Amino acid sequence: MSKVLVVSDSHGLTKELEVLRERHLNEVDLMIHCGDSELMADDKAINGYLTVMGNCDFGGYPLETTTEIAGRKFFITHGHKYSVKTSLMNLKYKAAEVGADIACFGHSHVLGAEVIGGTLYLNPGSIRMPRERYEKTYVILDLLEEKIKMSVYDIRGQELKELAFEFVLPKK
Repeated sequence: MSKVLVVSDSHGLTKELEVLRERHLNEVDLMIHCGDSELMADDKAINGYLTVMGNCDFGGYPLETTTEIAGRKFFITHGHKYSVKTSLMNLKYKAAEVGADIACFGHSHVLGAEVIGGTLYLNPGSIRMPRERYEKTYVILDLLEEKIKMSVYDIRGQELKELAFEFVLPKK
């Protein structure tokens, strides 16, 4: 069993990223930042996060990346190049192309998760300027054998239990 923390759209916050890292360091196996950190790649606040470049970032990050953990392939992007604010279709094609089990993205600042065609699409919301809810959120995924448990937390580390969800997602 592995756990993955996913955060996005921190837009210049540093202390908050450091607090998240320290809070969950011994609990998670991977920390993902889906872009728009607005930090340089060598900033100590972003250290330890697998990070991609958002439309408000300046460089030093890949536009997108893939990684594998617990037999699950992750595709990570900010989402602006895939027009995620209007549709997940372009992202769906890319996730299928790379064989992703889980596609993590940000850009819209809207917390959301859904399984489409056997792939989990996850946007952890924003810890700086959330949209469509007032809580500043990030997500921890529990990667189990045949399912994925999603826990949503606010910036203070309080779990928003009513937003927890379990996805049945057999390994491909």
